[in-house]
Amino acid sequence: MIPRTLFSTEHEIFRSTVQRFIAEHVTPYHADWEKVGEVPRDLWIKAGEFGLLCCNVPDIYGGMGGDFLHSAILVEEFSLSGATGPTFYLHSDIVAPYLVDFGTESQKQKWLPRMAKGEVTVALGMSEPSGGSDVASMRTVALREGNNYIINGQKVFITNGHTADLLLLACKTDPKVGGQGVSLILVETSTPGYGRGRKLDKIGFRAQDTSELFFSDMRVPVDNLLGAEGQGFRQLMTQLSQERLIQAIRAVSSAEAAITWTIDYVSQREMFGHALSDFQNTRFELAAMHAEVLTQRVFIDRCTELHLHGQLDATDAAAAKLVTTELQGKVMDRCLQLFGGWGYMWEYPIARAFADARMSRIGGGTVEVMKQIIANSLLPKQAKMKRQES
Repeated sequence: MIPRTLFSTEHEIFRSTVQRFIAEHVTPYHADWEKVGEVPRDLWIKAGEFGLLCCNVPDIYGGMGGDFLHSAILVEEFSLSGATGPTFYLHSDIVAPYLVDFGTESQKQKWLPRMAKGEVTVALGMSEPSGGSDVASMRTVALREGNNYIINGQKVFITNGHTADLLLLACKTDPKVGGQGVSLILVETSTPGYGRGRKLDKIGFRAQDTSELFFSDMRVPVDNLLGAEGQGFRQLMTQLSQERLIQAIRAVSSAEAAITWTIDYVSQREMFGHALSDFQNTRFELAAMHAEVLTQRVFIDRCTELHLHGQLDATDAAAAKLVTTELQGKVMDRCLQLFGGWGYMWEYPIARAFADARMSRIGGGTVEVMKQIIANSLLPKQAKMKRQES
């Protein structure tokens, strides 16, 4: 195995803390959370006590002042355990950075310490029924009236949407100018006019609450604007590389877990008087998957290193998400096949991981969008124009 060199001794101590938290407070209860479609609020408080929330938020705002490697460790360990319910990564590494980078001092002081303690949970409102990755075409509008925005619209596929206390809402403050009219607004979910729809019944990530949201003449103070009006699209673009890297880290880690579960199973399962692991097909399948995942692990570690130094661009992040999530799906399918009929039973982690993996090629930008981003970087504008003309 190629040694990993990213993590310091301090990081590995933190990893041990994460592993203990998962073993004590997540794994024994995760199956119950899948039945109700959400994790309990006290888990967030406990995570705050363990120092697992907002790890790389500055300590003056209640975080631990760590780096992205602490976030990567959390994503890895939860993926290796097969626990997809807790959405700490969304809370800490997707929403919190918007507040850190673009929030006013008042907004940071109000929300970040409570987020780090788990007293406030958050969601990101981007996707709409008419479009997911096409942010510029969103229809939710926030029209200014005095010192308030009047917000009307709808969102869907919102992770934490049913339980969040705070929503970072992407909407249009100027509907006439497309993407240039998008703004980000902080919305307390207790605000009149804020409505939660049903918890969506997904084929995977069943312990993770995902909802549709509705806004009807909802009044939000102008002071809740994050940054400036019309800057939302640019703000969203600054965070997408990290979001896609997180997806890639999760994909590789879950594929590694699936291979480990499969090795354990085929070593014990007998057929025709031999362990399944004795058959050449089993051995060759596992060998091929190990080599493919190992290759992606080295690539993602390198992407993580670049990200730590602010050098991971959008195209490379798209490539990372594309190849790792595609491989994740293939590995889950091949591992499930080696489990035979038992692999199709929900009680086995490979069955749940198989269902969970399908989301990875959709969430955070579909693989088709990733291909478009990569293609745009490869093909000169003139060449694209000629194709369009022909």
